[in-house]
Amino acid sequence: MKKIEKKYRILVLGASGYLGNAIYKELCVYFNTYGTYFTPKREFERNKHFFQYNIEEDDIYDILEATKPDIIVSALRGDFHAQTIAHAHLAEYALEYGSKIIFLSSANAFDAYSKYPSYETDKTLSHSIYGHFKIKIENMLMRMPKRQYAILRLPMVFGTNCPRIQEIRQLISDKASVELFPNLIMNVTLDKKVTQQIHYIINRKKSGVFHLGSVDLVHHDEFVKELVASIFPTKVSFKNVYTTNDDRYLAVLPKYNLLPKHLQITSETVLEELQK
Repeated sequence: MKKIEKKYRILVLGASGYLGNAIYKELCVYFNTYGTYFTPKREFERNKHFFQYNIEEDDIYDILEATKPDIIVSALRGDFHAQTIAHAHLAEYALEYGSKIIFLSSANAFDAYSKYPSYETDKTLSHSIYGHFKIKIENMLMRMPKRQYAILRLPMVFGTNCPRIQEIRQLISDKASVELFPNLIMNVTLDKKVTQQIHYIINRKKSGVFHLGSVDLVHHDEFVKELVASIFPTKVSFKNVYTTNDDRYLAVLPKYNLLPKHLQITSETVLEELQK
């Protein structure tokens, strides 16, 4: 008799945000998927799998009790202190019920290191408030059994209507300059690639720390210029911003916890996809 695999119950926190919504749409076809939203919107209010959640006022336990998730994907945004409390409650719940937490972290967990790119096993260190916050949540999760967490460190994420491209579009519309950081060496990724990678991590029960950036590096100014030239036919003015005289890295390269080839990505692929 063929064994029927259990269909996971998944809760996506921040499922109304840009990346959170892309993750929800990827997973809801295959799993029993729930999501949270902050700002009332008809499409969310009418979806019985969506719960309104104000991170500064609401108790996450109510939503956890209602959804009983096997896997919690955290794509939350908002007040860092409130997020820290919420993640502490998530960790408590996961330890009690055996759930797994997939946390979207950031390259900023390494923004104090500027002389080289960062790999999965490198020690985190940040000079920014945002980076400090991400490290705090990472450390909290790493105290759990490894099988119960996946920390996904992301570089700049692009997509057809992503906030970064909308911002560039608005700047061009306002006849304002698009900022370039000539000394910044980074890697990038696509929203749809991240959702595919998360799907794989869930399906294959992968855990630990993952760097989901492109396998190559690019200069910020060259990448943005090429991006703008391929998407916007009008003449665009740029402004170079120098934060240092030397090249500085803000890149999360995959090395030790590699995903299969078809789930890896290059910066060239990102640009090709955005031109479609």
